[in-house]
Amino acid sequence: MTNNAIISCCGSDCSVCYCYGKMCQGCNASCGKVFHCPEGEECAIYHCCVTKNGYKSCGECDKLPCDIILGTRDPKMTEEEFMKSVEERVNRLKGNK
Repeated sequence: MTNNAIISCCGSDCSVCYCYGKMCQGCNASCGKVFHCPEGEECAIYHCCVTKNGYKSCGECDKLPCDIILGTRDPKMTEEEFMKSVEERVNRLKGNK
């Protein structure tokens, strides 16, 4: 994790995303209404975590990683890359290294 890490509720480090600072200010700053969602709509993960359940992050949920996280995949990633990303995010949210 970088010193300037900006961790979203799903455990992604927004500060390393190619879109951060250009077309997106991060999930938390945009209240889940990020660039990849339809205009004015929250990311499904943010909606479940923050809006619906009132959590600060998915790390507070006992269903992590849930079907929503497992169903929300960057189409540019292979299945192996995606599962590694999920594992890294879960570890980040749970405070594991």
